[in-house]
Amino acid sequence: MMWSTAKLKDIAPSQPSTRRFAPDDKVCHLTLDQIESNTGEIINKRIKPAGDAGNSTYVFDEHNVLYSKLRPYLNKVVCPLEAGIATTELVPLRPNPKLIDRKYLAYYLRSPDFVRFASEAVAGVKMPRIIMTKLWSHEVPLPPLTEQSRIVEILDQADALRKQRAEADKKATRILPALFYQMFGDPAMNPNRWPLVQIRDLLEPVERLDPRSEPNKTFIYVDIAGVDGSSGAIVETKEILGVDAPSRARQIILENDVIISTVRPYLRATALVPEYLHNQICSTGFCVLRVRERYGFGFLYGLSRLQWFTDQLNARARGASYPAVTDNDILDLLIPYAESQELHKVYDSHIKELMAMQEMRRQSDGVINRLFDSLLHRAFSGGLTAKWREARMKELLQEMEHHTKVIS
Repeated sequence: MMWSTAKLKDIAPSQPSTRRFAPDDKVCHLTLDQIESNTGEIINKRIKPAGDAGNSTYVFDEHNVLYSKLRPYLNKVVCPLEAGIATTELVPLRPNPKLIDRKYLAYYLRSPDFVRFASEAVAGVKMPRIIMTKLWSHEVPLPPLTEQSRIVEILDQADALRKQRAEADKKATRILPALFYQMFGDPAMNPNRWPLVQIRDLLEPVERLDPRSEPNKTFIYVDIAGVDGSSGAIVETKEILGVDAPSRARQIILENDVIISTVRPYLRATALVPEYLHNQICSTGFCVLRVRERYGFGFLYGLSRLQWFTDQLNARARGASYPAVTDNDILDLLIPYAESQELHKVYDSHIKELMAMQEMRRQSDGVINRLFDSLLHRAFSGGLTAKWREARMKELLQEMEHHTKVIS
């Protein structure tokens, strides 16, 4: 079914809220790093006085759709439920309710077809931003409002299953710190009176390599953006030829290394290197911890996932808009360390079991997301006809529900 289309600028122009806050009003301050890719969920929500907002901000409200023009491939689109203050990297779209449903527009902007378009319509290499003239002239499918409502209802059902799966994943991430506290105690209190050591005392050197010295070799490269702070997992890698390697691709990583982002430590971008990334390359933006003993990698990884560890790095971070620590800030950190190799051996085996379960969940999440993306494509290409809905929707939702329950 072919629908009419309309330019984005004509149905959802850029228009901040006219609402005004007193300087001491406590409101949400929204930046890009608080927005979860693909879902638009706001994480690490920050409530501060309105007067703390910088110059490059504006007021939004619950009638806006906020679209990230920076790195559009990250797919950050928000349907805010309250008024707040946002960075100008977010475009404050204001859908005309007589023409387009707000949630319909948000789902459309998250759809694979639109993300592909936006990812190609950019300028800039290091900080690619969508070219605004291309964004505003983009033609959005515009079915009747009644059909838009039906599409939103279907996508809401499927999205609820995705969120149920995500909530199960969040619960699973709580196992790791609980297990650490059980076996080693709270490092802030050191109830077992373990001796204090600097992290560097536990490590062996990490090799460096300039991939451009092997121009025809293919490397798997891990950058900071490829680590998911909420799960503590490497979720994205890039294959690069040595000749094309970025200048920051310099550190060799091995299985069981712990990598910790030195930039914006509050994002908790720490991960344990899996087997398939053994002898590959990561960014110099990571501090790489390679434990000297045979056992103990699990302890360093578990430690890096604790709020206590994040707080320690935040306290040492320098820079207002882009806080960062140095490798030495991490390596010099004093921590209580259990000397029992047997204890570390047991904990390491638990970590490996948890990582295996995490990988199973990640694969299940991949299936759910592919099904959801397929549904989005069909929704905005006119494929969600009444006949198709009757024949396939129940089956599709049942399949998504099945994967939602996998090792929940």
